Amino acid sequence: MAKQKIVLAYSGGLDTSVILAWLKETYDAEIIAFTADIGQKEELDGLEEKALRTGASKVYIDDLREEFARDFIFPMFQAGALYEGQYLLGTSIARPLIAKRMVEIARAEGATAIAHGATGKGNDQVRFELTAAALAPDLKVIAPWRLEEFRKAFPGRAEMIAYAEKHGIPVRATASKPYSIDRNLLHVSYESGVLEDPWFDASSPEMEDMYILTVSPEKAPDEPEYVELEFESGNCVAVNGERLSPLGVMEKLNELGGKHGIGRVDMVENRFVGMKSRGVYETPGGTILYIAHRKIESLTMDREVMHLRDSLIPKYSALVYNGFWFSPERLAIQALVTESQRNVTGTVRLKLYKGNVIAAGVKSPASLYNANIATMEADPTQAYDQGDATGFIRINALRLKVAHGVHRQWPGWPSIG
Repeated sequence: MAKQKIVLAYSGGLDTSVILAWLKETYDAEIIAFTADIGQKEELDGLEEKALRTGASKVYIDDLREEFARDFIFPMFQAGALYEGQYLLGTSIARPLIAKRMVEIARAEGATAIAHGATGKGNDQVRFELTAAALAPDLKVIAPWRLEEFRKAFPGRAEMIAYAEKHGIPVRATASKPYSIDRNLLHVSYESGVLEDPWFDASSPEMEDMYILTVSPEKAPDEPEYVELEFESGNCVAVNGERLSPLGVMEKLNELGGKHGIGRVDMVENRFVGMKSRGVYETPGGTILYIAHRKIESLTMDREVMHLRDSLIPKYSALVYNGFWFSPERLAIQALVTESQRNVTGTVRLKLYKGNVIAAGVKSPASLYNANIATMEADPTQAYDQGDATGFIRINALRLKVAHGVHRQWPGWPSIG
């Protein structure tokens, strides 16, 4: 009888290497290791050989960078997503893509289960499994860190290192950095370890070596640099006159933003599972793209359409953060977002300087801004009669006057005289 097949989300680190061997041993299963190339760079070096030596029967290392940029990052940025006013959702948006590809591999290989190394305290477990539930609810999901037998076997790092040595797993048994790292095309995140103390200063000179994508603003060039982003229907299609794919846009903006110390965020956020956690993020290209997109929208988007879309940003951001990328409600909001971006076309000029992204100009063939109408001088178009404002104000003031007449005697009602 053929062994069951399990597709494992594999990073090559200590946790997933041990999990690979443990799954094979515990379930007497054939383990197919899968790594998504979503911009980790050198973290992918030697992964295939390592997975095979650890016991994988087959290894997939799939380049998903263009799909990640085109089908996940860009639609999310069109929606203006920003979780709790600070987080550009770099880790959150990557998980549904990884899980989607895991499901595809499971189908192709005839696997009956998928597995991941996310902890039982974090958001990633939810993101992986909600995606699997939406796309392949029949697949079993194995989450070792939620299994008591696994936690008993590996209460700490020392036990995992000992297991790796016993089973010949090629993992470097050196002391880890005092924080964890997750990297992709959109950002790098840092958490845990020394960062669990929210009073700890992650911007101190002693922590400068932690950062991968950006220099500190203090060490950024003393001269500003200008960059122009061209948009078509809400998507950036060119940088400094060079037409680029979504992947090319992100790589170019990461380079520029990193050089000028842009996109560092240190925040305490609310996890979906109920606790607060502290995260430090580098999102250089994403920060530039986010600001540029808002600038071109300010010129081209109808006021009521913008306000409607903006009212949905907290909900949309929470859906992405919580793992509901493939939910009907996210897809419904995305349809509205796509329609809202129809005329978001034009060019934005920005000045990059020591961690700052400064507006330096915006233009569009679809601009709704009319200088003749907005001018404080005489309007040659006669499109706006200032005298009309009298009736406009009177109508909008009516309900306030009525409320004052009815409620002015009530305790606490604002009243003068």
